[in-house]
Amino acid sequence: MRATRTLTCRTGVKKKTMSTFFGAVADDFTGATDLGALLARSGVPVSLRVGVPNGKPEDDTAPLEVIALKCRTAGVDEAVAESRAALAWLRKAGAQRFFWKYCSTFDSTANGNIGPVAEALMEDLSVRQTIYCPAFPENGRAVFMGNLFVGDQPLAESPMKDHPLTPMRDSNLMRLLAPQVTRPVGHANRLVIERGSVALKAYLDTLSREGVAHVVVDAVANDDLHTIAEACHDMIFLTGGSAIAMNLPDLWTDLAASREDRNAADSQVEEGPAIVLSGSCSMMTARQVADYKVKGHQSFLLDPVTLAENGPEVVIAWLNSQQATESPIIYATAEPDAVRAAQDRLGAEHAGRVVEDALAACAVVARDRGVRRFVVAGGETSGAVTKALGIDRLRIGNEIAPGVPWCYATSGGHTVAITLKSGNFGDATFFTDALERLAR
Repeated sequence: MRATRTLTCRTGVKKKTMSTFFGAVADDFTGATDLGALLARSGVPVSLRVGVPNGKPEDDTAPLEVIALKCRTAGVDEAVAESRAALAWLRKAGAQRFFWKYCSTFDSTANGNIGPVAEALMEDLSVRQTIYCPAFPENGRAVFMGNLFVGDQPLAESPMKDHPLTPMRDSNLMRLLAPQVTRPVGHANRLVIERGSVALKAYLDTLSREGVAHVVVDAVANDDLHTIAEACHDMIFLTGGSAIAMNLPDLWTDLAASREDRNAADSQVEEGPAIVLSGSCSMMTARQVADYKVKGHQSFLLDPVTLAENGPEVVIAWLNSQQATESPIIYATAEPDAVRAAQDRLGAEHAGRVVEDALAACAVVARDRGVRRFVVAGGETSGAVTKALGIDRLRIGNEIAPGVPWCYATSGGHTVAITLKSGNFGDATFFTDALERLAR
């Protein structure tokens, strides 16, 4: 039988649970590791599973479980079906609290699957109300008066306006969310948050009585996130970026007995060289690629049109020609005009897929040549690479940058370290920082 334990929330209510208490569904792989990293700051073990696990939960589930899907750009029906399947598995694992994690820039397809997934999970859990808070102050994401900011720029004026798959042309979260859902949308603004957790909880209760099911919540600083967590930690279902979940484990006080030393995971990685695989076309990733190349690392630029015509044989041959001790970079990171030109010729979906397939193939070749450290940039790329490597579960290690941890997994019978970086996360030196941190 699976072990059970008693958990006590700050309300004083005790309940018997199985080994998992919190279950999250993430809409892409980098977002899942981002969430796992912030949850792991509590010291409570986090398990990240790639895709909905097959079969029933086993005895090795963690107190905090995250399921990474690849549905950020999927159609509504597909995203809803996968998310519901993930929720069902988490409930069988014993989870009592649930989270729908999406990007801190709220991006989804033009038709939008953030709202439909939230409503579907609310229905399955018989929940009348949830909140939406993609804020991540440590990474420059803030929600103020219902508008999402990236640094000092409104979302629609930031580089996200030119995202190749999910261009964001509106900064107002209520306007983005309302067409995606069937029930009323409300807003808890910064003035409500400033009054504290008790006032926020009372305000949410008032909105619930008025029939408001979806509430966008402002947050511009970590103190705001703590206030929101205090007010909402007993809600069965929450949604947001990773940062809103960061404080939750500390509010479930009996999880303290589960804390562990994450530094021990580093020693599990086998010796071996590294590779950087970048499919992200974000402005920050472009800086990271340039910095890594300037430092003398061998590099190969992927061209989607060439890949579509000839396949990945040329880049694979190049990779096989590299010295085993090198840490090369293979990348498709390009300026917006170049990305649009490739999309115009091939179609956005096909252009993205040929790049993902090539980077995934390179990951397998690299692993078979002895690479044991993988730095991967871009959500779609991360999904393709982890799938190609046959990784179905990750252990979250220490952060390289806010929301970007090293993770540890088994691939092809080998223990590997892999970091899955969201395009805009990290400083310009991230790729070098990541490899140096693991070498310590």
